[in-house]
Amino acid sequence: MSPDTTGPAVPPGILPPLLEIVVPVYDEERSLETSIRTLHAALAGQFGDRWLVTIADNASTDATGRIADALAAELERVRAVHLAEKGRGRALKHVWLTSDAEVVGYLDVDLSTDLAALAPLVAPLLSGHSDLAIGTRLSADSRVVRGAKRELVSRGYNTLLRATGLRASDAQCGFKAMRSDVARRILPFVEDTGWFFDTEVLMIAERSGLRIHEVPVDWVDDEDSKVDIVATALADLRGVARVLRGIASRRIPVEAIYAELGRRPFEQVHRPGFFGQVLRFGLIGGASTIAYAVLYLGLQLVIAPQVANFVALLLTAIANTWANRHITFGVRGRAGLVSDQVKGLLVFLLAWCLTSGSLLALHTARPESGPVAELVVLTVANLVATVLRFALLRAWVFRRTRRASTAPAAGTSTAARSGADPIHSASAATTPRTGALAAALTKEDAAA
Repeated sequence: MSPDTTGPAVPPGILPPLLEIVVPVYDEERSLETSIRTLHAALAGQFGDRWLVTIADNASTDATGRIADALAAELERVRAVHLAEKGRGRALKHVWLTSDAEVVGYLDVDLSTDLAALAPLVAPLLSGHSDLAIGTRLSADSRVVRGAKRELVSRGYNTLLRATGLRASDAQCGFKAMRSDVARRILPFVEDTGWFFDTEVLMIAERSGLRIHEVPVDWVDDEDSKVDIVATALADLRGVARVLRGIASRRIPVEAIYAELGRRPFEQVHRPGFFGQVLRFGLIGGASTIAYAVLYLGLQLVIAPQVANFVALLLTAIANTWANRHITFGVRGRAGLVSDQVKGLLVFLLAWCLTSGSLLALHTARPESGPVAELVVLTVANLVATVLRFALLRAWVFRRTRRASTAPAAGTSTAARSGADPIHSASAATTPRTGALAAALTKEDAAA
Protein backbone atom coordinates (compact mmCIF):
# COMPACT_ATOMS: atom_id res chain seq x y z
CA MET A 1 0.00 0.00 0.00
CA SER A 2 1.43 3.39 -0.97
CA PRO A 3 1.95 5.94 1.82
CA ASP A 4 -0.63 8.71 2.38
CA THR A 5 0.63 12.29 2.24
CA THR A 6 -0.88 15.38 3.84
CA GLY A 7 0.44 18.82 3.10
CA PRO A 8 1.48 21.10 0.27
CA ALA A 9 3.03 19.87 -2.96
CA VAL A 10 5.39 22.15 -4.88
CA PRO A 11 3.18 24.29 -7.17
CA PRO A 12 4.11 24.61 -10.86
CA GLY A 13 6.58 27.41 -11.48
CA ILE A 14 7.81 27.44 -7.88
CA LEU A 15 11.40 26.42 -7.15
CA PRO A 16 11.70 23.15 -5.21
CA PRO A 17 13.09 23.36 -1.67
CA LEU A 18 16.82 23.44 -1.11
CA LEU A 19 16.39 21.38 2.04
CA GLU A 20 13.91 18.76 3.22
CA ILE A 21 14.14 17.68 6.84
CA VAL A 22 12.41 14.42 7.74
CA VAL A 23 11.24 13.75 11.28
CA PRO A 24 10.49 10.01 11.62
CA VAL A 25 7.95 9.32 14.37
CA TYR A 26 6.28 6.36 16.01
CA ASP A 27 3.76 6.96 18.81
CA GLU A 28 5.09 10.44 19.63
CA GLU A 29 1.79 12.19 20.43
CA ARG A 30 3.22 13.85 23.55
CA SER A 31 6.22 15.56 21.96
CA LEU A 32 5.37 15.89 18.26
CA GLU A 33 3.57 19.24 18.18
CA THR A 34 6.06 21.10 20.36
CA SER A 35 9.04 19.70 18.46
CA ILE A 36 7.65 20.49 15.00
CA ARG A 37 6.80 24.07 15.97
CA THR A 38 10.29 24.53 17.38
CA LEU A 39 11.88 23.09 14.25
CA HIS A 40 9.61 25.19 12.00
CA ALA A 41 10.72 28.39 13.71
CA ALA A 42 14.41 27.41 13.54
CA LEU A 43 14.28 26.63 9.82
CA ALA A 44 12.41 29.85 9.04
CA GLY A 45 15.09 31.81 10.86
CA GLN A 46 18.04 30.07 9.19
CA PHE A 47 16.92 29.12 5.66
CA GLY A 48 14.34 31.64 4.46
CA ASP A 49 11.51 29.91 2.63
CA ARG A 50 13.14 27.17 0.51
CA TRP A 51 12.79 24.31 2.95
CA LEU A 52 10.29 21.62 3.83
CA VAL A 53 9.59 19.57 6.94
CA THR A 54 8.18 16.08 6.44
CA ILE A 55 6.71 14.23 9.39
CA ALA A 56 7.16 10.55 8.55
CA ASP A 57 4.64 8.64 10.64
CA ASN A 58 5.62 4.97 10.47
CA ALA A 59 2.53 3.05 11.62
CA SER A 60 1.84 4.91 14.87
CA THR A 61 -0.94 3.48 17.04
CA ASP A 62 -1.76 6.62 19.04
CA ALA A 63 -2.80 10.13 17.98
CA THR A 64 0.52 10.87 16.25
CA GLY A 65 -0.99 10.63 12.75
CA ARG A 66 -3.83 13.05 13.53
CA ILE A 67 -1.47 15.56 15.12
CA ALA A 68 0.85 15.34 12.11
CA ASP A 69 -2.04 16.03 9.72
CA ALA A 70 -3.19 18.99 11.81
CA LEU A 71 0.31 20.50 11.81
CA ALA A 72 0.60 20.00 8.04
CA ALA A 73 -2.72 21.79 7.53
CA GLU A 74 -1.75 24.70 9.77
CA LEU A 75 1.95 25.34 9.12
CA GLU A 76 3.49 26.35 5.81
CA ARG A 77 6.16 24.05 4.42
CA VAL A 78 5.13 21.15 6.66
CA ARG A 79 3.69 17.90 5.34
CA ALA A 80 2.87 14.50 6.80
CA VAL A 81 3.56 11.11 5.26
CA HIS A 82 1.89 8.00 6.71
CA LEU A 83 3.55 4.62 6.19
CA ALA A 84 1.82 1.32 6.88
CA GLU A 85 4.91 -0.34 8.41
CA LYS A 86 7.22 0.56 11.26
CA GLY A 87 10.89 1.39 10.82
CA ARG A 88 12.87 4.61 10.95
CA GLY A 89 15.09 3.49 8.10
CA ARG A 90 12.07 2.56 5.98
CA ALA A 91 10.53 6.00 6.54
CA LEU A 92 13.73 7.88 5.72
CA LYS A 93 14.43 5.83 2.61
CA HIS A 94 10.93 6.40 1.21
CA VAL A 95 10.91 10.16 1.76
CA TRP A 96 14.48 10.77 0.66
CA LEU A 97 14.12 8.80 -2.57
CA THR A 98 11.00 10.78 -3.54
CA SER A 99 12.24 14.21 -2.47
CA ASP A 100 12.57 17.18 -4.86
CA ALA A 101 14.98 19.00 -2.54
CA GLU A 102 18.68 19.41 -3.27
CA VAL A 103 19.59 18.22 0.22
CA VAL A 104 17.69 15.78 2.43
CA GLY A 105 18.23 15.26 6.13
CA TYR A 106 16.64 14.05 9.29
CA LEU A 107 16.64 14.63 13.01
CA ASP A 108 15.06 12.84 15.94
CA VAL A 109 11.70 14.13 17.14
CA ASP A 110 13.01 14.65 20.68
CA LEU A 111 15.26 17.44 19.34
CA SER A 112 18.17 16.24 21.46
CA THR A 113 20.49 18.14 19.11
CA ASP A 114 20.77 21.91 19.40
CA LEU A 115 19.19 23.23 16.18
CA ALA A 116 21.92 25.87 15.87
CA ALA A 117 23.92 23.08 14.19
CA LEU A 118 21.50 22.86 11.25
CA ALA A 119 23.21 25.50 9.11
CA PRO A 120 26.74 24.06 9.63
CA LEU A 121 25.33 20.61 8.82
CA VAL A 122 23.72 21.63 5.54
CA ALA A 123 26.12 24.31 4.23
CA PRO A 124 28.86 21.98 2.85
CA LEU A 125 26.18 19.97 1.03
CA LEU A 126 24.50 22.96 -0.60
CA SER A 127 27.90 24.29 -1.68
CA GLY A 128 28.87 20.94 -3.19
CA HIS A 129 31.89 20.59 -0.91
CA SER A 130 30.66 17.37 0.73
CA ASP A 131 28.32 14.49 -0.04
CA LEU A 132 27.03 13.63 3.42
CA ALA A 133 27.05 15.47 6.74
CA ILE A 134 26.60 14.04 10.21
CA GLY A 135 26.44 15.37 13.72
CA THR A 136 28.89 13.91 16.19
CA ARG A 137 28.57 13.70 19.96
CA LEU A 138 32.07 12.27 20.31
CA SER A 139 34.11 15.28 19.22
CA ALA A 140 36.17 17.15 21.79
CA ASP A 141 34.13 20.23 20.81
CA SER A 142 30.76 18.55 21.41
CA ARG A 143 28.81 19.22 24.60
CA VAL A 144 26.81 16.17 25.63
CA VAL A 145 24.53 15.37 28.54
CA ARG A 146 23.72 11.66 28.81
CA GLY A 147 24.07 8.70 31.14
CA ALA A 148 27.25 6.68 31.60
CA LYS A 149 25.68 3.52 30.14
CA ARG A 150 24.71 5.21 26.87
CA GLU A 151 28.09 6.92 26.67
CA LEU A 152 29.95 3.64 27.16
CA VAL A 153 27.85 1.67 24.65
CA SER A 154 28.07 4.47 22.07
CA ARG A 155 31.84 4.81 22.30
CA GLY A 156 32.35 1.05 22.29
CA TYR A 157 30.11 0.59 19.26
CA ASN A 158 31.82 3.34 17.29
CA THR A 159 35.25 1.96 18.21
CA LEU A 160 34.24 -1.40 16.73
CA LEU A 161 32.99 0.34 13.61
CA ARG A 162 36.33 2.06 13.14
CA ALA A 163 37.95 -1.38 13.19
CA THR A 164 35.99 -2.11 9.99
CA GLY A 165 37.51 0.97 8.33
CA LEU A 166 34.64 3.39 9.01
CA ARG A 167 36.05 6.85 9.64
CA ALA A 168 32.85 8.52 10.89
CA SER A 169 33.18 9.13 14.63
CA ASP A 170 29.48 8.85 15.59
CA ALA A 171 27.43 6.63 13.31
CA GLN A 172 24.22 6.70 15.33
CA CYS A 173 23.76 10.40 16.08
CA GLY A 174 20.21 11.27 14.97
CA PHE A 175 21.27 14.33 13.00
CA LYS A 176 22.31 13.71 9.38
CA ALA A 177 21.93 15.04 5.84
CA MET A 178 23.06 14.19 2.32
CA ARG A 179 22.78 15.48 -1.21
CA SER A 180 19.73 14.08 -2.99
CA ASP A 181 21.72 12.76 -5.95
CA VAL A 182 23.87 10.79 -3.52
CA ALA A 183 20.78 9.46 -1.75
CA ARG A 184 19.28 8.26 -5.01
CA ARG A 185 22.51 6.44 -5.86
CA ILE A 186 23.23 4.61 -2.61
CA LEU A 187 19.87 4.11 -0.88
CA PRO A 188 18.70 1.35 -3.25
CA PHE A 189 21.49 -0.80 -1.76
CA VAL A 190 20.59 -0.03 1.87
CA GLU A 191 18.57 -2.94 3.28
CA ASP A 192 18.01 -2.08 6.92
CA THR A 193 14.66 -0.53 7.79
CA GLY A 194 15.39 0.22 11.43
CA TRP A 195 18.12 1.75 13.55
CA PHE A 196 21.09 0.31 11.63
CA PHE A 197 20.04 2.35 8.57
CA ASP A 198 22.39 5.21 9.53
CA THR A 199 25.45 3.00 9.89
CA GLU A 200 24.71 1.14 6.68
CA VAL A 201 24.45 4.42 4.74
CA LEU A 202 27.78 5.60 6.16
CA MET A 203 29.57 2.31 5.48
CA ILE A 204 28.48 2.28 1.84
CA ALA A 205 29.24 5.99 1.42
CA GLU A 206 32.75 5.73 2.84
CA ARG A 207 33.60 2.60 0.86
CA SER A 208 32.42 4.47 -2.25
CA GLY A 209 34.86 7.31 -1.63
CA LEU A 210 32.25 9.93 -0.73
CA ARG A 211 33.16 12.89 1.44
CA ILE A 212 31.50 12.99 4.85
CA HIS A 213 31.45 16.23 6.83
CA GLU A 214 31.21 16.06 10.62
CA VAL A 215 29.67 18.74 12.84
CA PRO A 216 30.24 18.75 16.62
CA VAL A 217 26.83 19.04 18.26
CA ASP A 218 25.42 20.01 21.62
CA TRP A 219 23.26 17.08 22.73
CA VAL A 220 20.94 16.48 25.67
CA ASP A 221 19.82 12.85 25.84
CA ASP A 222 16.13 12.06 25.94
CA GLU A 223 15.45 10.19 29.17
CA ASP A 224 12.16 8.87 27.75
CA SER A 225 13.79 7.32 24.67
CA LYS A 226 12.23 3.99 23.66
CA VAL A 227 15.49 2.65 22.17
CA ASP A 228 17.06 -0.42 23.82
CA ILE A 229 20.66 0.61 23.26
CA VAL A 230 22.26 -2.77 24.04
CA ALA A 231 19.88 -4.78 21.84
CA THR A 232 20.22 -2.17 19.11
CA ALA A 233 24.03 -2.30 19.27
CA LEU A 234 24.03 -6.11 19.00
CA ALA A 235 21.65 -6.00 16.04
CA ASP A 236 23.85 -3.36 14.46
CA LEU A 237 26.92 -5.60 14.72
CA ARG A 238 25.05 -8.25 12.76
CA GLY A 239 24.25 -5.56 10.23
CA VAL A 240 27.94 -4.63 9.97
CA ALA A 241 28.78 -8.24 9.08
CA ARG A 242 26.01 -8.27 6.45
CA VAL A 243 27.23 -5.06 4.80
CA LEU A 244 30.85 -6.24 4.75
CA ARG A 245 29.71 -9.46 3.07
CA GLY A 246 27.71 -7.42 0.55
CA ILE A 247 30.73 -5.29 -0.31
CA ALA A 248 33.07 -8.29 -0.50
CA SER A 249 30.67 -10.15 -2.81
CA ARG A 250 30.11 -6.97 -4.86
CA ARG A 251 26.37 -7.11 -4.28
CA ILE A 252 26.88 -3.53 -3.12
CA PRO A 253 28.69 -1.95 -6.11
CA VAL A 254 30.95 0.49 -4.29
CA GLU A 255 33.38 0.57 -7.24
CA ALA A 256 30.63 1.76 -9.59
CA ILE A 257 29.41 4.36 -7.09
CA TYR A 258 32.98 5.55 -6.63
CA ALA A 259 33.44 5.89 -10.39
CA GLU A 260 30.34 8.08 -10.55
CA LEU A 261 30.52 10.13 -7.35
CA GLY A 262 33.69 9.28 -5.43
CA ARG A 263 36.33 11.81 -4.43
CA ARG A 264 39.11 9.96 -2.62
CA PRO A 265 41.51 7.42 -4.19
CA PHE A 266 39.68 4.11 -4.12
CA GLU A 267 42.55 2.10 -2.61
CA GLN A 268 42.57 4.40 0.43
CA VAL A 269 38.89 3.74 0.99
CA HIS A 270 39.34 -0.01 1.03
CA ARG A 271 42.54 -0.34 3.09
CA PRO A 272 41.73 -0.33 6.82
CA GLY A 273 44.15 0.97 9.42
CA PHE A 274 46.47 -1.21 11.45
CA PHE A 275 43.91 -2.01 14.14
CA GLY A 276 41.34 -2.91 11.52
CA GLN A 277 43.87 -5.13 9.76
CA VAL A 278 44.72 -6.91 13.01
CA LEU A 279 41.05 -7.50 13.78
CA ARG A 280 40.26 -8.82 10.31
CA PHE A 281 43.38 -10.94 10.19
CA GLY A 282 42.58 -12.36 13.61
CA LEU A 283 39.07 -13.34 12.54
CA ILE A 284 40.37 -14.93 9.35
CA GLY A 285 43.18 -16.62 11.27
CA GLY A 286 40.72 -18.03 13.78
CA ALA A 287 38.53 -19.39 11.01
CA SER A 288 41.60 -20.84 9.28
CA THR A 289 42.73 -22.53 12.50
CA ILE A 290 39.32 -24.15 12.96
CA ALA A 291 39.30 -25.26 9.32
CA TYR A 292 42.82 -26.62 9.69
CA ALA A 293 41.88 -28.61 12.81
CA VAL A 294 38.84 -30.12 11.13
CA LEU A 295 40.83 -31.02 8.01
CA TYR A 296 43.69 -32.52 9.99
CA LEU A 297 41.42 -34.66 12.15
CA GLY A 298 39.73 -36.03 9.07
CA LEU A 299 42.88 -36.54 7.00
CA GLN A 300 44.98 -38.20 9.71
CA LEU A 301 42.50 -41.06 9.75
CA VAL A 302 43.50 -42.04 6.22
CA ILE A 303 47.04 -40.68 5.71
CA ALA A 304 50.18 -40.21 7.80
CA PRO A 305 50.15 -37.34 10.35
CA GLN A 306 52.92 -35.38 8.57
CA VAL A 307 51.13 -35.64 5.22
CA ALA A 308 47.81 -34.75 6.84
CA ASN A 309 49.45 -31.71 8.41
CA PHE A 310 50.90 -30.62 5.06
CA VAL A 311 47.65 -31.01 3.10
CA ALA A 312 45.57 -29.29 5.79
CA LEU A 313 48.04 -26.40 5.97
CA LEU A 314 48.22 -26.09 2.17
CA LEU A 315 44.45 -25.88 1.69
CA THR A 316 43.92 -23.44 4.54
CA ALA A 317 46.93 -21.34 3.44
CA ILE A 318 45.48 -20.82 -0.05
CA ALA A 319 42.11 -19.83 1.40
CA ASN A 320 43.78 -17.69 4.06
CA THR A 321 45.89 -15.77 1.52
CA TRP A 322 42.85 -15.10 -0.65
CA ALA A 323 40.76 -13.89 2.30
CA ASN A 324 43.50 -11.62 3.64
CA ARG A 325 44.22 -10.23 0.18
CA HIS A 326 40.60 -9.28 -0.31
CA ILE A 327 39.38 -8.44 3.19
CA THR A 328 42.34 -7.53 5.43
CA PHE A 329 44.55 -5.62 2.99
CA GLY A 330 41.89 -4.46 0.52
CA VAL A 331 43.49 -5.65 -2.72
CA ARG A 332 41.01 -5.63 -5.62
CA GLY A 333 41.21 -7.13 -9.08
CA ARG A 334 43.33 -9.94 -10.52
CA ALA A 335 46.54 -7.95 -10.95
CA GLY A 336 49.28 -9.64 -8.93
CA LEU A 337 46.97 -12.47 -7.84
CA VAL A 338 49.40 -15.24 -8.83
CA SER A 339 52.45 -13.60 -7.28
CA ASP A 340 50.47 -12.95 -4.10
CA GLN A 341 49.57 -16.64 -3.88
CA VAL A 342 53.18 -17.67 -4.56
CA LYS A 343 54.42 -15.40 -1.78
CA GLY A 344 51.62 -16.66 0.41
CA LEU A 345 52.75 -20.22 -0.22
CA LEU A 346 56.30 -19.28 0.75
CA VAL A 347 54.91 -17.94 4.00
CA PHE A 348 52.97 -21.21 4.29
CA LEU A 349 56.19 -23.21 3.89
CA LEU A 350 57.67 -21.30 6.80
CA ALA A 351 54.57 -22.07 8.86
CA TRP A 352 54.76 -25.69 7.80
CA CYS A 353 58.37 -25.95 8.93
CA LEU A 354 57.35 -24.50 12.29
CA THR A 355 54.41 -26.84 12.79
CA SER A 356 56.22 -29.90 11.41
CA GLY A 357 59.14 -29.18 13.69
CA SER A 358 56.79 -29.07 16.65
CA LEU A 359 55.24 -32.38 15.59
CA LEU A 360 58.68 -33.95 15.21
CA ALA A 361 59.67 -32.68 18.64
CA LEU A 362 56.50 -34.17 20.14
CA HIS A 363 57.12 -37.59 18.59
CA THR A 364 60.75 -37.49 19.75
CA ALA A 365 59.82 -36.59 23.31
CA ARG A 366 56.67 -38.73 23.55
CA PRO A 367 56.55 -41.48 20.89
CA GLU A 368 53.27 -42.79 22.30
CA SER A 369 51.40 -39.52 21.62
CA GLY A 370 48.03 -39.90 19.94
CA PRO A 371 45.93 -37.68 17.65
CA VAL A 372 44.64 -35.46 20.48
CA ALA A 373 48.13 -34.56 21.70
CA GLU A 374 49.26 -34.01 18.11
CA LEU A 375 46.29 -31.72 17.52
CA VAL A 376 47.01 -29.64 20.63
CA VAL A 377 50.69 -29.17 19.75
CA LEU A 378 49.96 -28.41 16.11
CA THR A 379 47.19 -25.96 16.98
CA VAL A 380 49.48 -23.99 19.31
CA ALA A 381 52.24 -24.01 16.70
CA ASN A 382 49.77 -22.91 14.06
CA LEU A 383 48.64 -19.96 16.20
CA VAL A 384 52.28 -18.86 16.57
CA ALA A 385 52.75 -19.24 12.84
CA THR A 386 49.66 -17.08 12.30
CA VAL A 387 51.27 -14.14 14.08
CA LEU A 388 54.37 -14.51 11.94
CA ARG A 389 52.19 -14.79 8.84
CA PHE A 390 50.49 -11.45 9.56
CA ALA A 391 53.82 -9.67 9.85
CA LEU A 392 55.04 -11.13 6.56
CA LEU A 393 51.80 -10.50 4.69
CA ARG A 394 51.72 -6.88 5.80
CA ALA A 395 55.41 -6.11 5.35
CA TRP A 396 56.11 -8.18 2.23
CA VAL A 397 53.28 -9.91 0.38
CA PHE A 398 50.83 -6.98 0.24
CA ARG A 399 53.28 -4.15 0.79
CA ARG A 400 52.46 -2.61 -2.60
CA THR A 401 48.95 -1.65 -1.41
CA ARG A 402 50.46 0.94 0.90
CA ARG A 403 52.58 2.37 -1.90
CA ALA A 404 49.59 2.39 -4.23
CA SER A 405 47.49 4.30 -1.74
CA THR A 406 49.76 7.33 -2.11
CA ALA A 407 49.40 7.40 -5.89
CA PRO A 408 47.06 10.02 -7.39
CA ALA A 409 43.61 8.93 -8.47
CA ALA A 410 42.94 8.51 -12.16
CA GLY A 411 40.84 11.64 -12.41
CA THR A 412 43.47 13.72 -10.63
CA SER A 413 46.24 12.44 -12.89
CA THR A 414 44.29 13.46 -15.96
CA ALA A 415 43.80 16.93 -14.56
CA ALA A 416 47.48 17.22 -13.71
CA ARG A 417 48.55 16.12 -17.19
CA SER A 418 46.24 18.69 -18.75
CA GLY A 419 47.62 21.46 -16.57
CA ALA A 420 44.29 22.06 -14.84
CA ASP A 421 43.80 22.59 -11.11
CA PRO A 422 43.09 19.03 -9.91
CA ILE A 423 40.95 20.18 -6.99
CA HIS A 424 38.65 22.32 -9.14
CA SER A 425 38.65 19.69 -11.88
CA ALA A 426 37.59 16.93 -9.48
CA SER A 427 34.94 19.12 -7.91
CA ALA A 428 33.47 20.11 -11.23
CA ALA A 429 33.49 16.56 -12.50
CA THR A 430 31.84 14.95 -9.50
CA THR A 431 29.70 17.54 -7.74
CA PRO A 432 27.22 20.04 -9.22
CA ARG A 433 27.39 23.40 -7.53
CA THR A 434 24.14 24.59 -6.06
CA GLY A 435 22.65 27.60 -4.32
CA ALA A 436 24.00 31.09 -3.73
CA LEU A 437 27.53 29.95 -3.00
CA ALA A 438 27.56 28.14 -6.34
CA ALA A 439 26.83 31.38 -8.17
CA ALA A 440 29.65 33.13 -6.35
CA LEU A 441 32.09 30.32 -7.11
CA THR A 442 31.06 30.31 -10.77
CA LYS A 443 31.72 34.07 -11.04
CA GLU A 444 35.08 33.59 -9.32
CA ASP A 445 36.04 30.86 -11.80
CA ALA A 446 35.02 33.06 -14.72
CA ALA A 447 37.10 35.95 -13.41
CA ALA A 448 40.08 33.64 -12.98
